[in-house]
Amino acid sequence: MSKIKPSKGAPHARIMGVGGYRPTRVVPNEVILETIDSSDEWIRSRSGIATRHWASPEETVAAMSIEASGKAIADAGITPEQIDGVIVATVSHFKQTPAVATEIADRIGAGKPAAFDISAGCAGFGYGLTLAKGMVVEGSAEHVLVIGVERLSDLTDLEDRATAFLFGDGAGAVVVGPAKEPMIGPTVWGSEGDKSDTIKQTVPWDVYRDGTAEKFPAITQEGQAVFRWAVFEMAKVAQQALDAAGISSADLDVFIPHQANMRIIDSMVKTLKLPESVMVARDVETTGNTSAASIPLAMERLLATGQAKSGDTALVIGFGAGLVYAATVVTLP
Repeated sequence: MSKIKPSKGAPHARIMGVGGYRPTRVVPNEVILETIDSSDEWIRSRSGIATRHWASPEETVAAMSIEASGKAIADAGITPEQIDGVIVATVSHFKQTPAVATEIADRIGAGKPAAFDISAGCAGFGYGLTLAKGMVVEGSAEHVLVIGVERLSDLTDLEDRATAFLFGDGAGAVVVGPAKEPMIGPTVWGSEGDKSDTIKQTVPWDVYRDGTAEKFPAITQEGQAVFRWAVFEMAKVAQQALDAAGISSADLDVFIPHQANMRIIDSMVKTLKLPESVMVARDVETTGNTSAASIPLAMERLLATGQAKSGDTALVIGFGAGLVYAATVVTLP
């Protein structure tokens, strides 16, 4: 018989607070059209994007994360010293080591929490949320800060007509803490590595270092293949998350999908047959695709504008490079 004591975590976990940060510079489609042969009408019809935010040199991955984290911690009604874990989901922190989570933890005054980065593309926030829930329930942390942050403008090829208009920058954060009842449902997550080439970095860093790459690495994708996968396969995953939580689409108040593309969002709503009463996040129109940051940013905006309210039941789903995905049902803070 094991001599190890059982963990003394919380019975359940919940999102206690949310915060977001969008860079001050707003970039309209007209700026994108300076480097690609397209039109504002074409960009809007294909993606639903009218503007996006691009970070200044001072708005680093860490700086944006700190701003979003401060708001999330305040919204949760706790102090930075009460943060026991910091998880940062990002693909655009260019320093391989140390993890940017450690810098963020120190600069927000969190003390000595567990701190690490994860790379799960546009599903990164969902992965981080799941890990945070596990830490709280297992008992290794009481309050975990989960951050999704990207500076995708650094990885955008402005001459690539298929992707130049898609990406934006920003940071979103939530605090996950203990709960007496289920407020973060089971996660349905996974990967389809056989499709990894559909969204990828153009060249590895070492190829660029060796001087054999003509351009700085950027994100590229096979748009039609990604669209079909997201619409048909991710609708199935979203339904599985509803089933795992023991609810139907009629029980939902809010739907917060990864803000990849307006057409994908609208198609998923139709495939899932969501009632008209369900509020759907469409933050992509003014924020663009911010990968790991898109779900918490969209969540923060819905709550800040009153389009969603505390206690609402929301389905969140992220999907992207890998190809990876993660979906769960949560109670909004």
